[in-house]
Amino acid sequence: MTREDRQIFFHVGLAKTASTWLQQKVFPKFRGIYYVKNTRYHRYAAIINESHHLKYLVSREFDRQLEREVSRFALLYPDAYPIIVLRRHDTWIASQYRRRVKNGFGLPFEAFFDMDQDKGYWKQIDLCLLPKLEILAKYFSRKPLVLFYDDLQSDPIAFVEKIAQYCGAQYDRNRLSVSPLHPSYADKQLKILRSVSGQLFSPVQEYSGGRTWRRLQKLARSLATYSILYPCLLFPEWAIPKEDLIREELLERIRVQYADDWRQCHEYAERNGAF
Repeated sequence: MTREDRQIFFHVGLAKTASTWLQQKVFPKFRGIYYVKNTRYHRYAAIINESHHLKYLVSREFDRQLEREVSRFALLYPDAYPIIVLRRHDTWIASQYRRRVKNGFGLPFEAFFDMDQDKGYWKQIDLCLLPKLEILAKYFSRKPLVLFYDDLQSDPIAFVEKIAQYCGAQYDRNRLSVSPLHPSYADKQLKILRSVSGQLFSPVQEYSGGRTWRRLQKLARSLATYSILYPCLLFPEWAIPKEDLIREELLERIRVQYADDWRQCHEYAERNGAF
């Protein structure tokens, strides 16, 4: 087998699009393809170059680092087969915010994503999805497999089957767990945590020092937030902040604002179907 005979599949996982579920519950069950775990992503080149499998599946979760990492990967493997899952803008940014609050972000949603002046932590351009597909087309010679989170929710087996067919992999459906990997936290918990976090933490999660020291800082913050999250379930109603975690009218504005981008992504998937 020559280097040209290898097939390399690259799952460009956006956060909060079931990436962790795929990485832990689905990809390890695939047969006929060597899965490079996301925890070994930093060694993907060495693993591929030093082993002799016919097919490889590499997976990693990106957000705003997508173009940087895709360009690095494509320098080595321009003929890789990209895979990406897209989630509708309003539900995606809401889930991103909930994750941030869970990790200690103590500011309101408007400070995370600002629809009016674009001064939020996430910028409006970061929420555009069609440019992410254009990045894949720019760096890779192969057409991407574009999947949609809504399809996963409605039929997870059919969703996984599309990936397996694209990769030419086999799997045992009876051994596939379709339950979510991480349960959602109740608004009650997150509203209390957000209120407390505003007094305890910097809203921007910045860690300094070497890798080990950064990990310790992150662990300390996680222990602090989880020590608050679970007791929140016992709080009486009068102790819960009254304001909504995310106002529904803001999510509706986001859905309308990005409707064209969402439509164009579906058109792109149909027009440039990988199959």
